Amino acid sequence: MLKTAIVRISQLFVGGLFIFSGLVKMNDPVGFSFKLEEYFSEEVLNMPIFEPFALPISILLVAVEVLLGLALLLGLWKRMVLILLSAMIGFFTFLTFWSAYYNQVTDCGCFGDAIPLTPWESFSKDVVLSILILILWWGEKQIFDKVPKFASILVMVIGLGFSILFTYQVMNHLPAKDFRPYAEGLSIIEGMKSAEELGLEPPRYEVIYTMQNETGSRKEIKSTVYISEKWWEKKEWTIVSELSKTIKVAEGYEPPVHDFGIMTERNNDITDSILALDEVWLLVAYNHSKTSEKGWAHVMPTMENLATQGIPYIVLTASNISDFAAYGVTEQTPFGFTDETTLKTMVRSNPGWVILKEGTVIKKHHHNDSPK
Repeated sequence: MLKTAIVRISQLFVGGLFIFSGLVKMNDPVGFSFKLEEYFSEEVLNMPIFEPFALPISILLVAVEVLLGLALLLGLWKRMVLILLSAMIGFFTFLTFWSAYYNQVTDCGCFGDAIPLTPWESFSKDVVLSILILILWWGEKQIFDKVPKFASILVMVIGLGFSILFTYQVMNHLPAKDFRPYAEGLSIIEGMKSAEELGLEPPRYEVIYTMQNETGSRKEIKSTVYISEKWWEKKEWTIVSELSKTIKVAEGYEPPVHDFGIMTERNNDITDSILALDEVWLLVAYNHSKTSEKGWAHVMPTMENLATQGIPYIVLTASNISDFAAYGVTEQTPFGFTDETTLKTMVRSNPGWVILKEGTVIKKHHHNDSPK
């Protein structure tokens, strides 16, 4: 009886968490694909061959995550579901451990932007899930499976259909729920304010120096120790700068909007003047090589109407201006340059509109929904 209770609690927890995690990422598969690109990059796993396939992989992973959670709750195909759950949690545990140990990807994206987790929190969550899945293997026969077969299959078909339709919707428009600091109704100006400006405690960081002596021996010391013990006076020791690192030693408030800035072609900072406008339309086109040609056909009439009506607008990109000439963009089109990662965060459309009113996001449009 106790074994059955433990197994079924594990079944509910694992199934429910897989469904929740999958749905949160399904809300923003483009964002999850950006996270996979980080993992596949040369700096992390050194698997750049998979980077072009990050988006289809992300779509497949989140759909499988939701369907596996459903199948587990219904008690369908127990052995196969447990094998797939084990493989998936093994894959995610490896990624989160890599992130935590090497501190290379600071947020695994396990719950999208809805619930940011530190690398070690993500790894701990996956370890707990791994233990619960081992419990399910231990009590495979006790897994609840009393739902009628026809009803179970119907639920799975509905789940598959929902996954396809929902993914199609958010891919061709925008996420149903925006959890990012550039969501509608949020002020970029407020989001940029530092902890000091808001009277809050900022996070504290400390440098860990790797020191090496004449014999080749190495040791790590904190920056506070380096100063208090005057290590710069110890001529036999030198700092190995490439092995030194910065760690966070105390949590605190960090501005949700960072690295936001708009520069002109002549390297003039126009961020404040843009944010001060009563209304301005930002056309975000973060990367020319990944832009949608069809999307430009949708946004160009909007741009022309804005010019006719005298409404300020500017194209924000991290690419060269000349790259966009093929889409009808002229030399008179106002351009600004912004960090590519920031532009990816602002709107999940390339190109896509972000409309500001005195620095506050009042509306966002996918290029398929560009106002006519």
